[in-house]
Amino acid sequence: MDLPSLQTDHYTILGLPSGEEGSKLTIQEINKAYKQKALILHPDKNPNDPNSHEKFTQLKSSYEILKHESSRKLFDDLLKIRREKVVRDRQLDAKRRRMVSDLEQRERASFSAVDPERETKAKEEKILRKLDEEVKKIREMLAKKNKGGEDNDLKRDNNGGSFGPKVELDKSRVLKVSWEKGVGGDYTAVRLRELFREFGEVEDVVIRKKRSALIVMDSKEGVAAATGVLIGDLSNPLLVLPLQPASTIPGVRAQEPVANNDGQPVGSVVGAGYQAFENSVLEKLKKAAQKQK
Repeated sequence: MDLPSLQTDHYTILGLPSGEEGSKLTIQEINKAYKQKALILHPDKNPNDPNSHEKFTQLKSSYEILKHESSRKLFDDLLKIRREKVVRDRQLDAKRRRMVSDLEQRERASFSAVDPERETKAKEEKILRKLDEEVKKIREMLAKKNKGGEDNDLKRDNNGGSFGPKVELDKSRVLKVSWEKGVGGDYTAVRLRELFREFGEVEDVVIRKKRSALIVMDSKEGVAAATGVLIGDLSNPLLVLPLQPASTIPGVRAQEPVANNDGQPVGSVVGAGYQAFENSVLEKLKKAAQKQK
């Protein structure tokens, strides 16, 4: 006899109830069920069914197992194990479903709950954005405030300094220096500092636009000493004048004016003719330098 399939229910093959109810059936009930089923499944009764022989063989195999007490008991034990497994699987499935449901609920709760770390980061980013906006506003305000004005139009040389906006400056200690374009090259802050150091300590040198500079001396005496005296390089002479002539400074006695080549007083040049005087002196300095070549 072939070994029966583990999944075959022999009670069902004979048309009998299975499980606990089948285990209570008597041998007479099993014999009767087999005879009834054999009459139905016999190959002679089913000539058109190609599987009739297989079905009848399975019927006899199931009957052989159930009609013997030892094999029937083993089969009943197998069915019991199967039933217990079904119950366990159902319970496990229910438990798994509960666990999955609980896990999903916790995940949803964790997503909906406030994450302290994420909240802190969001607050920091918000403050940083506001701070950046505030800095931009301050810079724009300062830019508008400092727009225009002679002192704010200063250009800083790579080696020089700058007064910057809103710096209180003693103009009586400042010299205004000019030179001609393209004659002997431009002056740098370092070169101007070296030239004016002969007349006192130089606090700052600011290169301006249009080939000019402001020289901040440490004293008014240094301004007076350098005015009209310092020429610089003969190939590109300097015009040196005080930013604020001594005669315009309250409480300060004007020094004796220093005369230029035409006998005109340098220290007393003020008013609308100041620029014209600068141009005149530069032109004469150029001519003097060309004659010496």
